[in-house]
Amino acid sequence: QVQLVESGGGLVQAGGSLRLSCAASGRDFSINAMGWYRQAPGKQRELVANIISGGSTNYADSVKGRFTISRDNAKNTVYLQMNSLKPEDTAVYYCNAKLARWGLEVGYWGQGTQVTVSS
Repeated sequence: QVQLVESGGGLVQAGGSLRLSCAASGRDFSINAMGWYRQAPGKQRELVANIISGGSTNYADSVKGRFTISRDNAKNTVYLQMNSLKPEDTAVYYCNAKLARWGLEVGYWGQGTQVTVSS
């Protein structure tokens, strides 16, 4: 079955950088969109950034100019480069993919990876 495998989370000081990766594996699918969401304690899960099949990107206002989403189509992998990290970026980050399988669109979530930014 299709799986999303995330990596790259960890602990970093304010002003530092991290790069998250999410790879989709499996058979008989094509990617309509991939992106990253995050959820901090006591807050609702929110979109951080996504990228659609045509290459267009979207970013939350809070991360514009600091985060960059990109993809490697040959590897079915999406990346999130996070620079100038702030303590308020601390959250669990979840990879999300909208996949087309046998004419249907199906959503998948990764297991989440913790990002902690210390001051």
